[in-house]
Amino acid sequence: MFVKEIAHGIIHLFYPRLCEGCNKALLGNEEVLCISCALELPKTAYHHIPDNDTAMRLAGRIPFVQATSFAHFTNDGLLQHLLHGLKYTNKKETGIYLGKQFAYDLQKTGWIKTVDAIIPVPLHAKKEAIRGYNQSALIGQGMSEVLHIPLNSTALVRSRHTESQTQKTRAERLENMKEAFLIKDANALQGKHVLLLDDVLTTGATLEACALALLQVKEIKLSIASIGIA
Repeated sequence: MFVKEIAHGIIHLFYPRLCEGCNKALLGNEEVLCISCALELPKTAYHHIPDNDTAMRLAGRIPFVQATSFAHFTNDGLLQHLLHGLKYTNKKETGIYLGKQFAYDLQKTGWIKTVDAIIPVPLHAKKEAIRGYNQSALIGQGMSEVLHIPLNSTALVRSRHTESQTQKTRAERLENMKEAFLIKDANALQGKHVLLLDDVLTTGATLEACALALLQVKEIKLSIASIGIA
């Protein structure tokens, strides 16, 4: 262990780990963000607010136990920068980091202890093959490590490829996502309380489509979470 620590120290001396926020060298146990940049994350504190914006955005559309988001997602903001790196430049460690930070906040709630499984919004198999990973699953991995709740990335699958949601209206997004997801293993979810996880909540069309598929499982209870809310 001591030899490994020396080796890591030498590597970091010549190839320092840099903060994804300010590009300065990370110190000690800092991961992805330095302490200063981590404090700049625009956290929502929604886990303390029952009628938060995430819950209100989904209310009346699908039944859920709890709904929350970790931080505000704004154009050119820190969270957008982090998620762009995660999705498009192979910054996998960012997904795990964000999942852990979200989990530390959720540990302060009582309801998270009733969750049996974390289910990330799935990518289509072809898209995941091109990217090499599902960013929501990496976030879920980080959450699972802290909360000790199993991550289930196989029970819910995307059954067809969908067009980008970026320039679509809410109605167009809902139509685009219609019947795009299906349950592959209903028995694993029956009677369970599952946490459906996405990277960013905008109109909620993707989460709604996933939820409608999950709610076909008998006696399932559903909570919803996203790292960002736009």
